[in-house]
Amino acid sequence: MGIRHRIAPLAAVLALAGGLVATEAAPALAARPASGQTTKTAAADGTYLYFDKNQSNPRNSRLYLMKSIPDARDTVLATYRAGSGDGGPHGKDECASSQGWLPNGTYQVLAHDAHYNGGDQGINGHVIHVQDKVCENGRTTRAELFVHSEMWPEGSQAAPQPGKDNPYRWDGSDDYRSLGCIKLSPAHIKNLFAKAERYGWPTKLKVAA
Repeated sequence: MGIRHRIAPLAAVLALAGGLVATEAAPALAARPASGQTTKTAAADGTYLYFDKNQSNPRNSRLYLMKSIPDARDTVLATYRAGSGDGGPHGKDECASSQGWLPNGTYQVLAHDAHYNGGDQGINGHVIHVQDKVCENGRTTRAELFVHSEMWPEGSQAAPQPGKDNPYRWDGSDDYRSLGCIKLSPAHIKNLFAKAERYGWPTKLKVAA
């Protein structure tokens, strides 16, 4: 789910906007996607997203934009700090709807939108919509899943509200918490859109612990 309330599925793909900005360097990860250190793939040349869960701190996980190279090693195009789950006692339970992080597995990317309007208390701005996923218990379906941030539909930030969290303003590391979606900072999700526009839009999201 998005920030706080259930919202309607993403309806259409709109035009992208935004320029390139600098990203942090990708760390080397054992048995994880990292530049020059990934497993071989025979898949068609293209891009995908890879979310690497941080068991010790879910709010400091990593989202990679990867490029598949036929008969060679995948390469990292960009890497971003990301979070998933609400950080509570069930934050790492993939079957806890509106609390836990995304289930492991592969998701189809359904659409992307640079000016999404999720309505009152919904997600806004730059979003990537991925398919629903049945969690490990085989019964619970996690739905309304997005890669998103906190902003107004046009990409701007709301005014600060001292002592209160504003779902349309990025205030710091606590904003990496979500009801299950993957969250990036506003600068990073805009950079992801720019990179995807340059290298090709990913068709899949892979999630692993």
